[in-house]
Amino acid sequence: MKVVVVGAGHNGLVCACYLAAAGHDVLVVEQSAEPGGGSRTEETVPGYRFDTHSVAHNIINMSPIPRELDLAGAGLEYREMDPFAVALFADGRRVRFHRSVHRTVASIAEVDRDEARAYAEFMRVALPLLDLMIAGLVGGSGREALKLLATRIPRGLRAFRRDPIRLVSELMAPYGRVLESRLPSDLTRGPIAAFAAHAGAGPMTPGGALFVFWQAAYHRFGQWHAVGGSGALARALVRRLEALGGQVRCLAPVARIDAGGGHARAVVLEDGERLDADAVISAIDPKTALLDLTDPPLSGRCADELRATHRSNSVQALVHVATDRLPAYTDSRPGDWNGLQSFVDTLDTLRESFSAAEDRRLRTPGAAYAFTTSALDDGLAPAGHHTVYLACPAAPYRIDEGWDRAGPRLAGDLIAQVETRAPGFGETVTGTRVRTPQAMAAELRWPGAHPMHLDLTPDQLGPLRPTPSLASHRTPIDGLYISGAGTAPVAGISGSPGRAAARAVLSDARKARR
Repeated sequence: MKVVVVGAGHNGLVCACYLAAAGHDVLVVEQSAEPGGGSRTEETVPGYRFDTHSVAHNIINMSPIPRELDLAGAGLEYREMDPFAVALFADGRRVRFHRSVHRTVASIAEVDRDEARAYAEFMRVALPLLDLMIAGLVGGSGREALKLLATRIPRGLRAFRRDPIRLVSELMAPYGRVLESRLPSDLTRGPIAAFAAHAGAGPMTPGGALFVFWQAAYHRFGQWHAVGGSGALARALVRRLEALGGQVRCLAPVARIDAGGGHARAVVLEDGERLDADAVISAIDPKTALLDLTDPPLSGRCADELRATHRSNSVQALVHVATDRLPAYTDSRPGDWNGLQSFVDTLDTLRESFSAAEDRRLRTPGAAYAFTTSALDDGLAPAGHHTVYLACPAAPYRIDEGWDRAGPRLAGDLIAQVETRAPGFGETVTGTRVRTPQAMAAELRWPGAHPMHLDLTPDQLGPLRPTPSLASHRTPIDGLYISGAGTAPVAGISGSPGRAAARAVLSDARKARR
């Protein structure tokens, strides 16, 4: 069977690898100059290599994908980021979140014993609940997810034993409410919220509670850095695909997917080249693929439901900072630069940043955090120098003042927040590069600069992503499948949508041969 995959993000590449491993003729086409999508690493400042979007790879390391595709054999190496986060408060307080819950509780207790006890209790609820969450997010869709869920239910139900009504209520609530209910102060609320914001959801988003209970995942599975940067995952997937006989073609933007007669017949590139196929898998934004590129486009109720899916105006903006040393945080300890460095001092800071973004404004000072992966990986910067990845998780895509003005203001704000916690930081800076939402949208053709393609809200998560009728990765058009961040079960660096889409294609191919 001849297969064309549209989009060489990590999900498209994962899907392609499984199909090639099954003996199919697979070609991946990508509009940009290199594969990876949101998992890329580039020399954005001369001599310094930065991740262009994702940094830590967590969900994929909870899944069987690295083992099944032997990505280590394709050159992929991970190093653990422990502590996985350090909360750096402007007033000098420091809290370290280790993979070990015990060590984390001990760190919190150095500042506040009551807060430490509350965090330990929070984890006693979150860890068994995590078993249910993992089944849905790693298992993909369909029978495999149900089978995995069935094995996890006994452990997961432990989370509901003490106060089931409270927990059910919390799971439908915004995560800000859960944090304020479960934890005494911003000492732990702020840094946990900084992680939750990675889902693109603000503290007021109904049903966002899953993203703070997800804190338990970092204790159970750790947080991981790909040696060479986030793009090392894409490079390993390309090597594995090529070893299996598949191909990747970059600078090959797609003009349309020929679906004449209700069957996906070919992918036509913008230069007019026609790539005939027995099956087409779109691993880009499902709205773009099915409503804009597919010819004729998806129609009927299925199209109406997809058209009604939503994405917010709140996205990520980045400032890449090259330095001649690591930020000299006051009262620092070895390992403080390994993981996320949170500058979210209060839950209100995050709440107000998301509200401003939805109003097309950039809050200053805004919610912010840093990663300094060069502390774990000396190949990212010149000897003795470092990369400081500064992120605002709640920046507006559409902004009233325009990003030409807002970009420098963002850079000044984030660098100032580091300076407050690491006096003299500004003197160590040797170069900067601002990555605005507009730039990322243009570069990767992400509608609204949204790396998740669609919001991660309860109505668009797991078996409901992007819609219930499309969550199987099949479409009403014969031979046309969907994958990518906007499909089941979840976005982020997980690979599960790619694996699930490949399994759907292979299952249908087996049925067709009978």
